[in-house]
Amino acid sequence: MGAKTSKLSKDDLTTLKQTTYFDRREIQQWHKGFLRDCPNGHLTRSDFVRIYNQFFPFGSPEDFANHLFTVFDHDDNGFIEFSEFIKVLSITSRGSDEEKVEWAFQLYDLNGDGVVTFDEMLTIVSSVYKMMGSMVKLEPDEATPELRVKKIFDIMDKDRDGYISLDDFKIGSKEDTSILNALNLYEGLV
Repeated sequence: MGAKTSKLSKDDLTTLKQTTYFDRREIQQWHKGFLRDCPNGHLTRSDFVRIYNQFFPFGSPEDFANHLFTVFDHDDNGFIEFSEFIKVLSITSRGSDEEKVEWAFQLYDLNGDGVVTFDEMLTIVSSVYKMMGSMVKLEPDEATPELRVKKIFDIMDKDRDGYISLDDFKIGSKEDTSILNALNLYEGLV
């Protein structure tokens, strides 16, 4: 979708208007910026990681950026095309709380089996802690990734089966608003 051209086709614009919360002008502006940063029309994993390194110079964002790249790269072809980029940006910046929670669930469900295990969540939370470095002062009950994940599982894994389903995640996100707050970073900025 517009990957190798300098201009989005009319059909591409129509599709993106129907599948995102952006209007025609905004899509064109984002596309122009995307092509400026990615002249070949796609973002590689290494470039994505490099960008995250610029935003988090005091931490180590490589692991988190790699996990995030996998969620962006919806067609799993090793690149983020503009359509994948703008759809994620649309959800994370202007989507409903439910859409944001569903998107976040995909990030934690590393193997895509529809549930999040303690180890999967620990992998993501550990990567976030590494990314943030010493930039954030944490509460004592969240001082380590393990403590944070235990706290999340105590809230979300109501039946104590060792898994968090999407429904568990949706309900738990209402109780632990930090999950949703982390996704509201872009709200009002785009």
